[in-house]
Amino acid sequence: MEYVLKTNALSKQYGHFKALNGLFMNVPKGAIYGFVGKNGAGKTTLIRLICGLQAPTGGEYFLYGKRHTQKDIVKSRRRMGAVVETPSVYMDMTARENLRQQCMILGCPSFNGIDELLELVGLSHTGKKKAKHFSLGMRQRLGIAIALVGNPDFLVLDEPVNGLDPQGIIEIRELILKLNREYQITVLVSSHILDELSKLATHYGFIDQGHIVREISAKELEQACRKCVQIEVSSTKILAYVLDEWGMEYTILSDTKAELFGKINVTELTIRLAKEHCEVKSMQEKEESLESYYIRLIGGRKDE
Repeated sequence: MEYVLKTNALSKQYGHFKALNGLFMNVPKGAIYGFVGKNGAGKTTLIRLICGLQAPTGGEYFLYGKRHTQKDIVKSRRRMGAVVETPSVYMDMTARENLRQQCMILGCPSFNGIDELLELVGLSHTGKKKAKHFSLGMRQRLGIAIALVGNPDFLVLDEPVNGLDPQGIIEIRELILKLNREYQITVLVSSHILDELSKLATHYGFIDQGHIVREISAKELEQACRKCVQIEVSSTKILAYVLDEWGMEYTILSDTKAELFGKINVTELTIRLAKEHCEVKSMQEKEESLESYYIRLIGGRKDE
């Protein structure tokens, strides 16, 4: 598998505080990589490092195979676009003027493509309206358009839906999906709004206290977070015997606990187990969300 970004024991320390603590991360080419973590977990620090805004204290990272200390890393960064924390928007300029300004900063040979960018992010209608009069969602989309100047194929978005109303969130979501599916742009998107990430991401990296606790694909996560019934019985050996007879899918967790998948007739199962002298002690329907999965990963600590 080809990776756009790889980190190896990456660390960043501010005084005695370790913002990143030996972080290993792999962002596959073509992915929408959901970077999941509570506030203060290290998401923005990682993004600032890979954008070249700060230097790591230890470890290394690679962009398109180039180590961060190599001179060629500059070329790799030109293939990146980023919105870090808040969009870098000139408030007294129109959307078009902001994009022209970014073209000049990057040394683009012409202003070709500005109309297409404005159309892509849904701002072609704004005309002479200055950015200071835009809604928060419009500014966020303008920030993404600015990040897309120069045709990057890796887009980094730090909390892109933070503070947006439901309509603004939908617009950003649809834009990210379009950039990924139609323009083949790899997207790293950090957020603590996990319900929204679950509608976007193809891969996830879960960060806590400055290190990645797990990387997982969306398909793997779906398996890990499936709806199930958790059952406690006097003997899972007898339970397995009955479930095998019925052709049901299950996972044995211990001598007394198991997870059952698919449609379950609770009454019929209880009667059948009783005939085998197996007591049902408890039965609970379980539907694990991305948030509860993350909380379980980090040992039950919620956002403080």
